[in-house]
Amino acid sequence: MSSQTAPIVVGYDGSPASTAALAWATGQAVREEAPLRIGEAFELLVMSRPSPGKVVPLAALRTVRERGLQALVESIRLQHPKLDVSSVLLEGAPAAALVEETAGARMLVLGTRGLGGFAGMLLGSVAVQVSTHAQCPVVVVPSRTLPLPPHRPTIVVGLDGSKESMQATEFAFEQVELLGGRLVVVSAWNTPFSTYENGRGELVFDNAEVHRATEVLVAEALAGLRADHPGAEVDVQLIPAQPARAILHAAESADLVVVGSRGRGGFTGLLLGSTSQHVLHHATCPVAIVR
Repeated sequence: MSSQTAPIVVGYDGSPASTAALAWATGQAVREEAPLRIGEAFELLVMSRPSPGKVVPLAALRTVRERGLQALVESIRLQHPKLDVSSVLLEGAPAAALVEETAGARMLVLGTRGLGGFAGMLLGSVAVQVSTHAQCPVVVVPSRTLPLPPHRPTIVVGLDGSKESMQATEFAFEQVELLGGRLVVVSAWNTPFSTYENGRGELVFDNAEVHRATEVLVAEALAGLRADHPGAEVDVQLIPAQPARAILHAAESADLVVVGSRGRGGFTGLLLGSTSQHVLHHATCPVAIVR
């Protein structure tokens, strides 16, 4: 499936967070002129004791869910007649089913927590698992998120020179061009700073020296993207601070924050780095995880 026809997939279960995710995904599909595919997981739960209530046949349950999805599709078509909208009832556990959907998607959109989540959790297990294992960019949308503003939204991206952060920055530039918005590139570091990835190499303790090295790294990383997107408004922030905190601070008034799945400081075996996890759990705006 080409990137031109690949759909934006949204996970839906009727929860407030998934409703916000659906609204965000619908707006994104309209902006990108991309198909929208609404996926709801149909998971069978095996009970250890008989239910005291009336047992509903499996086929009837499936029919009810399919009709509910079709009604949702029709309501979106009424609002956006030109939008290609479809739905699918996914088999199996929600996280695994949605990860499988990412193989043919251009983007997957999820709410922070679904109906099965615990009230005290900031982020549900499905969102964490899918963000960790997805094969396409994943956007996680908080339940109180408003649609993107029609003009000049602010997008924040974390850049540390790693392959994943470069992919995230490229994604952020594409969104800025698509939305006509403003891009804030945040590059932060802790002291001492390692000159090589994975902790190998000389440790640098001089903040001024690290600042100069980071300035060069960011300028080189952005050169090609600036050339490819000459109309993009870009603000670069170099900050001597813990990276996740610096990104979250910059994202306080942002409409979207973008991070790579892992950065330079991550352990090789981790699929989702500590910075991206921290941002994912604490951001108040939608977060895109790019790998």
